[in-house]
Amino acid sequence: MPGYATVLFDLDGTLIDSTELIMASFRHTMRTHLDAVPSEADWRSGFGRPLRPQLARFARTAADVDGMVETYRTYQQIHHDRLVSAFPDIVRVVARLAAARVALGIVTSKNRAATMHGLWHCGLAEYFEVVVSSDDVTRHKPEPAPVVEALARLDRPAEGAVFIGDSPFDCMAGHAAGVATAAVLWGPFPRGALEPHEPRHWLAHPEQILDLVAGPTSRLHAVSDSTPSRRREPRSTA
Repeated sequence: MPGYATVLFDLDGTLIDSTELIMASFRHTMRTHLDAVPSEADWRSGFGRPLRPQLARFARTAADVDGMVETYRTYQQIHHDRLVSAFPDIVRVVARLAAARVALGIVTSKNRAATMHGLWHCGLAEYFEVVVSSDDVTRHKPEPAPVVEALARLDRPAEGAVFIGDSPFDCMAGHAAGVATAAVLWGPFPRGALEPHEPRHWLAHPEQILDLVAGPTSRLHAVSDSTPSRRREPRSTA
């Protein structure tokens, strides 16, 4: 059993199921600004990267990007709560990790406002001490910077840490930051897209996350589903 003491999570596609919202926002934005919807496969291939550079790939001119970002985010704000939910068993698993005093952080390419809204909406915000969003770093996944920043805010070393995500960019960022990586198979990326990036662990269902921290001395063995977790407030970005 690995017995990781620090667990970092990607958000979309890993903890929360937002694929339908992401795709609907993409279609709406493309129809509004391009009068057509380009290849959805091209859009999906960019899952895990910040919104602006993703939209810039489709914009007719650089000046159009700001309007596309505004359209996309406005649509998401209106439809978010209807289309987004935590993946089954995720809240229970994360609550058990928090109750066992595992150091927990979020590393996402989403902006902070949308990240926190998603976490609160899905009942996850209280469990994470640190949230690193696209607003908190200048270099984003697949660069290691956001993973390194999360470790620094948690005051934890790369050794003994694992980054759990659903995309190739998560694997690349984790490798570059010197942490172990775990790929989930319930997100939008198939295993074949993730295998070239050689995650150390494969997770077919959320319950397997508990195995990553259940080393011989892990407090997780003494934690039941009914054990209350320590409430946490994500640290300020100031």
